[in-house]
Amino acid sequence: MRHAVASAESVENNSFAVTSLLKICAHCERLSKRDLGVRIPRPLGNGPSRFIPEQEILQVSKVDTRTQSIFEDAFAALGRLDNVSLVMGFHPQYLDSFLRTQHYLLQMDGPLSLHYRHYICIMAAARHQCSYLVNLHVNDFLQVGGDPKWLNGLGEAPQKLQQLGELNKILAHRPWLLTKEHMKCLLKAEEHSWSLAELIHAVVLLTHYHSLASFTFGCGIMAEIHCDGGHTFRPPSLSQYCMCDIANGNGHSNHHDDPFGNQEVCGEVEVLMERMKQLQEGRDDEEASQEEMATRFEREKTESMLVVTAEDEECVPSRDISRHFEDPTYGYQDFSRSGEHVPTLRVQDYSWEDHGFSLVNRLYPDVGQMLDEKFQMAYNLTYNTMATHKDVDTSMLRRAIWNYIHCMFGIRYDDYDYGEINQLLDRSFKIYIKTMVCSPEKTTKRMYESFWRQFQHSEKVHVNLLLMEARMQAELLYALRAITRYMT
Repeated sequence: MRHAVASAESVENNSFAVTSLLKICAHCERLSKRDLGVRIPRPLGNGPSRFIPEQEILQVSKVDTRTQSIFEDAFAALGRLDNVSLVMGFHPQYLDSFLRTQHYLLQMDGPLSLHYRHYICIMAAARHQCSYLVNLHVNDFLQVGGDPKWLNGLGEAPQKLQQLGELNKILAHRPWLLTKEHMKCLLKAEEHSWSLAELIHAVVLLTHYHSLASFTFGCGIMAEIHCDGGHTFRPPSLSQYCMCDIANGNGHSNHHDDPFGNQEVCGEVEVLMERMKQLQEGRDDEEASQEEMATRFEREKTESMLVVTAEDEECVPSRDISRHFEDPTYGYQDFSRSGEHVPTLRVQDYSWEDHGFSLVNRLYPDVGQMLDEKFQMAYNLTYNTMATHKDVDTSMLRRAIWNYIHCMFGIRYDDYDYGEINQLLDRSFKIYIKTMVCSPEKTTKRMYESFWRQFQHSEKVHVNLLLMEARMQAELLYALRAITRYMT
C-alpha cells in the first residue's frame, strides 16, 4: 500500500488558498516568508466589559468633563486607567470617592507596609477566584519590592500573613461566624501578632477587595490587553480583515447586539413604579407593629435561602489562584441552615454609624470618614430617573436593594418593613443579587441580562455599586463587632 503524497504544486496552491481565505495583506505576506520570532497579541474581548457595549462605556468620558478629569487624575497617579474605573465612569461622583479611598488604603501612610497591603489584596481577590484583581496586585506587589517567593503560595509568605488566612476565609463567605476569639488569635500571636491598627487596616482591605471582586464579576470586567487573561496569541477567526488589523484592534466591529432592544418587556418599568407608589400610599395609611415587622424580616431571611445562586457546577479555582489561599472548598453557606442558629445582628445594637465608624477612625485615622462618604455616596446616588422616566423618587427601591443584601447576611433594621422587598425585587433580580454578592465567580452574562431588561446599562452599574458597598459594610460590621468585643 502506498501513502498518498501531495505534490509540491498542490501544497503551494493550498498555501495560496489559505492566504486568500485569511485575507493576508502584502506586507504580512512578505513577513510570513521570514521567521522573525515575533508573536503579536490580540485582545480577547471588545472593551472593558463582557456585558456592556464598548462604545457606550467610552462615550461617557467624551460627554462628561468631570469623568474625563477623574480619568486623567487616576492615570497620572497610577500610570494606568483600569477597566474597573472605566465602567464606574458612568457615575463620576461615586468614582471620585472610590478612587480617593482606594488610593489612601494602598498608597498613603498607614499601619501596614506597601507590599503587605498588596499581598492582602491578592489574598482577598483570590478567595473569589478573581484573576483580574489578583494579577493587578501581583504586579503592584512586585513593583513595591515584594518578595517573589511569596507568590509561590500562601505557605511561602510570612507566618503573620498566613495567620490572616482564616479571617479572610470566614469574612469572604460566612462573616456572621466571626467571634472575638478569631481576633484574639491574631492579636495575641506572640512574635507574629498583629497590632489593632494593623488588623483594622487588613480588615478594610479584605472587605474592600471581596466586594470589588463582586463588582468585577457583576459587570463582566475584562482584563486589559497587556495583562494576563487579556490577550491571546492564537490566530484570529476567519474574517475580511488581515491578521495584523485584528491584532491591532482595527478588525473589531462597532456593532453590538443589545439584548435590551430585542427582549423588551412591555411595561416592566411602569409596573415597578406603580408598586412603589402603592407601597408609599400604604405607608401613609397604616404602620405595621414591631412584632409584624420582625416576622416579615424572618420570612424574607428564610426566603432568601431558597434563592439559588447559580445553575452551573461548582467553580474550581486554578492553581495560579488557589495557591494564594487555603481550604478552597470553603464557600458561602446560608446562615440559617437547619440545626444551625446564628443570632440576627440588629443594627440598633451594632451599626456602622454608631459603632464601626468611630472604631475605624480611631485606629486608622481618616479612613472611617472616607468609607462613610463612599457608603453614603452609593446609597444616596440618584438621577431621579428610571429607564426613560424622569422625576422619579428611587429612594424606596435603593433601600430595598441595600436591605435585602444585609438581610441575606442576617442584619436587621428594626424600622424597615421587609415585606416591601418581595414587591420591588423579582426573582431574576434576586438571583443576580445573591450570586453577585455571595458567589460572584458564578455570575453570568445571562443573569446580568435577565433583570431590569428595560433599564440602561448605567443603571445596572449603579445597582452593582449598591451591591458592592452593601456587602462591604455587612462584612465590616461583623468584623468590627468581633474586634469591639475583644477590646471590651
